[in-house]
Amino acid sequence: MKRGYKKFHKFSLTASSKFNQRRRIILFLIFIALIFASFYFDSQIVRTISFLRNGFLNDFFLGITFLSSDLLIFFFLTSLFLWNENKRRWIFPLWLTLFLSVVASFLLKMSIQRMRPFELEIVSTLPVLIKESFNAWNYSFPSFQAMLVFCAIPILDMEFRKFKYFWIAFAVLVAFSRVYFGVHFMSDVLAGALIGYLIGLFVVRMEKEKKFGERIYEKIVERFKR
Repeated sequence: MKRGYKKFHKFSLTASSKFNQRRRIILFLIFIALIFASFYFDSQIVRTISFLRNGFLNDFFLGITFLSSDLLIFFFLTSLFLWNENKRRWIFPLWLTLFLSVVASFLLKMSIQRMRPFELEIVSTLPVLIKESFNAWNYSFPSFQAMLVFCAIPILDMEFRKFKYFWIAFAVLVAFSRVYFGVHFMSDVLAGALIGYLIGLFVVRMEKEKKFGERIYEKIVERFKR
């Protein structure tokens, strides 16, 4: 009886894993299709969204922009994993994910050098959002902010599954705010979100196989105990 139950349980887990894998592949292909489609309609999309602007939404999305600051995100997520001792082993994978997102964003921006919507005079933006770096290296594609918030989702899914849904909602608002203010095209934020998420998945898989974050954390704890 027990053997039969174990076989059935193992079969269920395998079937569930295959289903999740297929679902991820389908979602990935849909996302890729959306990115390519958005390239053709980027100008129309950013113009249409700019018509939504009003005082209330401007203030709301400026708040979202402030909260999506790279330093705020870094310290908030680090504090979240530090809060619970059992979750601290994910701090180093989290840092690696954020670091890889920064590097990938910089390399892609410098390689593609796509101008931003407001720079192309498709729409206007708020003066407070214009940075000097836009003219030097901080180009439009992909959206670094979108990459940064979406790269954390796979790691949050490992330890904070309920909070993950709040973070996804926040990430979507961050991505939308970039298009709303005319500092990014829709394809920029979609590509940034996808690349960031894939980076997060890569680091999670590497942590599961190599346990590098757990080993580093354990070594640090041992040194402090001496």
